[in-house]
Amino acid sequence: MEALIPVINKLQDVFNAIGSDAIHLPQIVVVGTQSSGKSSVIESLVGRDFLPRGAGIVTRRPLVLQLVYVPEDSKEYRRAEDGTLAITEWGKFLHTKDKIYSDFTEIRAEIDRETERMSGSNKGVSPDAIHLKIFSPNVVNLTLVDLPGLTKVPVGDQPEDIEVQIREMIIKYIGNPNSIILAVTPANTDMATSEALKLAKSVDPDGRRTLAVITKLDLMDAGTDAMDMLSGRVIPVRLGIVGVVNRSQADIKSNKSIEESLKDEVHFLQKKYPAVASRNGTQYLAKTLNRLLMHHIRDCLPDLKTRVNILASQYQSIMNSYGEAVVDKGQTVLQIVTKFAAAYCQTIDGTAKNIETAELCGGARIGYIFHETFGRALESVDPLGGLTQFDILTAIRNATGPRPALFVPEVSFELLVKRQIRRLEEPGLRCVELVHEEMQRIVQHCGTEIQQEMLRFPRLYERIMDVVTALLKQRVPPTNTMVENLVGIELAYINTKHPDFNDAAALVGSLLRESQKEQNPVLSTAALANANRAALAANQPGGDRAELNQESRTGSVVNQPNVHEEWNTQQHNQQLADLPIPHPSSVMSPRSVNLLPDVPNSQSMQRKLSPREQRDCDVIERLIRSYFLIVRKSIQDTVPKAVMHFLVNHAKNNLQSELVSQLYKHERFDELLEESNQIAQRRQEASDMLMALQRASTIISEIRETHLW
Repeated sequence: MEALIPVINKLQDVFNAIGSDAIHLPQIVVVGTQSSGKSSVIESLVGRDFLPRGAGIVTRRPLVLQLVYVPEDSKEYRRAEDGTLAITEWGKFLHTKDKIYSDFTEIRAEIDRETERMSGSNKGVSPDAIHLKIFSPNVVNLTLVDLPGLTKVPVGDQPEDIEVQIREMIIKYIGNPNSIILAVTPANTDMATSEALKLAKSVDPDGRRTLAVITKLDLMDAGTDAMDMLSGRVIPVRLGIVGVVNRSQADIKSNKSIEESLKDEVHFLQKKYPAVASRNGTQYLAKTLNRLLMHHIRDCLPDLKTRVNILASQYQSIMNSYGEAVVDKGQTVLQIVTKFAAAYCQTIDGTAKNIETAELCGGARIGYIFHETFGRALESVDPLGGLTQFDILTAIRNATGPRPALFVPEVSFELLVKRQIRRLEEPGLRCVELVHEEMQRIVQHCGTEIQQEMLRFPRLYERIMDVVTALLKQRVPPTNTMVENLVGIELAYINTKHPDFNDAAALVGSLLRESQKEQNPVLSTAALANANRAALAANQPGGDRAELNQESRTGSVVNQPNVHEEWNTQQHNQQLADLPIPHPSSVMSPRSVNLLPDVPNSQSMQRKLSPREQRDCDVIERLIRSYFLIVRKSIQDTVPKAVMHFLVNHAKNNLQSELVSQLYKHERFDELLEESNQIAQRRQEASDMLMALQRASTIISEIRETHLW
């Protein structure tokens, strides 16, 4: 069981080498108020005067002290440490590597220098620990941590929150569940007001790992003693209470040796506290701490071994995520490019290993753009939006020319429906833009494993981004051109023979017949038949339409002069009413030009439309709405197909070849595979930690179970 503390010291060395606090190793933490005698207790345990002393705050950085017992005849151990046999006691600092300090005065000076280096020279504190190892035949195996003393009022360069900083520093160390708390309290103060015991109780309410030390027993007021405190009648402490006598400041100034001080301590205890003298004093404290630490290590060792194995597995996974060192640069570039292209295509197709659950990404977002965003944009386009009855009536009149038309001219319908179809081009181009943005965004969501490699090689990631961006940007113009062509195709030929348009034409014919019957109830049967055939001309074969036109020219309509006279008279009277009266001066001037205003104008449209005009407008509106819905349905189907063919699928099919042709160049391998400093540093840290854990696992495994009892 004596071998347990050296094992912990070895583990401490392993993890101190990399500066890691990942493993909470068993150790003794000394806690107390400022000038309570903590440093004196530690020096008494070592048997040498090596710690900075003085008034006020002296310990300003944590000191992790390992005491290693080395028998005087242990020549092999001494050769391993310093290669000589001339010294019996020596010290080593972690920050000075293998330098040997045989003079303990130099050790004190080095502690002062290292403290001032981090904390300044004017009472400042620092949480960075100083690691010191002392080898001696006069010590027991212990690991101690000396912390700055608790203080209330800042002095020197100390910040206003110095009390909070020191308290948090102490909590960090005593909060370690594997530590033993050595709560130091002066005997000349009330134990019930001990800040050290209060802090210990806050992290160890059951007192399972707290040992109280009463210092300065010789400085109590005359007529008082510490018997009640040493017996636990004031505050009971589970691990016990040990009283010690420190050297006074006068003893230190007179260079009184610790050996003499220990003899005086024994004499004082025998004289003042004979009943409990055998259970107090520095010698008893050292043995008690050694025993407590060994038993504590025994209890902590199984959990410590499990913790080391778990951390080793975790850091091995971290190392695997950072990747191995690059051997074949060309092969590495090709593998990364291939893996990226595959991940990019899988994200679009929805077959990626890591599927997002928080939001849509990749191909799902493209589908959302097609069926939701683009679909709603088309549905929001009103078939008659921006088209007034004034526009329709003006188009009808412009299409008839000087002659009054018997039926609604087809030219006006085509003119107006093309104007409405052109409005479908903008949503289509916006759909291309949104899909292009999403294709660019997919680069950021093409798999965590790819992202890790991209973080490792940032220059390669930037070049891949440039290639993908250039490829997508190159495909946007032909995609836009195709969308414009789809709308242009619809504008090039207005197919009134479309199967879905026949129902609208029949409905319009019915409307015409009803309107004509209402306007002229005396219309003859032959004229009605001719009107019916003319209204349904859109549904008849070409020969029937020609026959109908020929029939209208040769007989039937000509034989009904009263119909023409009535319609022409109404239109003529209306046009005359709309014409302005010319000024006499303009009539008399031979060179003057009588400029007619727009016929009709917006003021004339404020009047109520005639039944004939209202009928014509209704017919055109119904035809436009019906044909526009047909075209919109076609555009809603063909634009996504065009985008998929010209942009999405083209990028998927050509991405890998484009990346290889642009990036697989031998002269650029070194530049592309230049690792980021951050990843290189993390890999080195993970590698060091993994080696330390593996070394720690080996050290722990060397302990046989029989050593634990």
